[in-house]
Amino acid sequence: MKTVYVCSDTVTGIFSAVYDAWRAGTKAEERGIALRDCLEMELFCDYVQVEETERKAAAVDGMIRKNLGLFAYRNIYQAVLAADARKGSAVLGTLLAARNLSDSRRIMEHLSCPDVGKVFELSRSVGNEAHLLTEFIRFRELESGVMYSPITPKSQVLTCLAPHFADRFPLENWMIHDKTHHAFAVHEARKRWVIVQEERGGTDGGCGAAGGRQEMFGQISEKEAEYEVLWKSFCKTIAIKERENPVCQRGHLPLWYRPNMTEFC
Repeated sequence: MKTVYVCSDTVTGIFSAVYDAWRAGTKAEERGIALRDCLEMELFCDYVQVEETERKAAAVDGMIRKNLGLFAYRNIYQAVLAADARKGSAVLGTLLAARNLSDSRRIMEHLSCPDVGKVFELSRSVGNEAHLLTEFIRFRELESGVMYSPITPKSQVLTCLAPHFADRFPLENWMIHDKTHHAFAVHEARKRWVIVQEERGGTDGGCGAAGGRQEMFGQISEKEAEYEVLWKSFCKTIAIKERENPVCQRGHLPLWYRPNMTEFC
């Protein structure tokens, strides 16, 4: 009977599931990982709820870095951030496949292995999305002076974006709000950035703390309002109507990025 380890869709959760599955010592095809929020029960499977701890996650993190190298670690970490229900099992299968190689650091070269190919595909997808968001993110200055940017990514890319903007704006107070996964990347001037999880599940219908936050995020400074008008006017002025090509434009700037961009609001 196959044992499926059920965990949350977080790095800590998936790495904790990998830890438990690895210690089980059964055959590769007899182990799997499923995400709690998109679990589809199958026949002849034993489902085990994973106890998620930072200790387990740190142990797996260190093992990957030591035995597979930083290149493989980067691919595996980015795969864990992807929006895909099979990513946990793919990561576990990749680690088990690496154990059979004479040089485990070359595991990402073995794309003929379905799990390795899946990890590579997911990692590339997350990397591409994070790269595009570093270009498409638009910060707005709130009345408090904090620079705020909402995004709606498919993958959990905040940890990929935060280092870039921390390096670019080290003297600014800013936050990136991932509305899809209800999380913030928060940076205080001259300090390190942190990830903060947004509280959910209130009974006030959005009129309490959550509603107050949304109202606060909508209150921009007077200078910001002036610059928004200037920026939209600039984008409209440089456009050449006769050369508009919506199909080509969508290829460079997909529609789902646009609701959070000043020039399209």
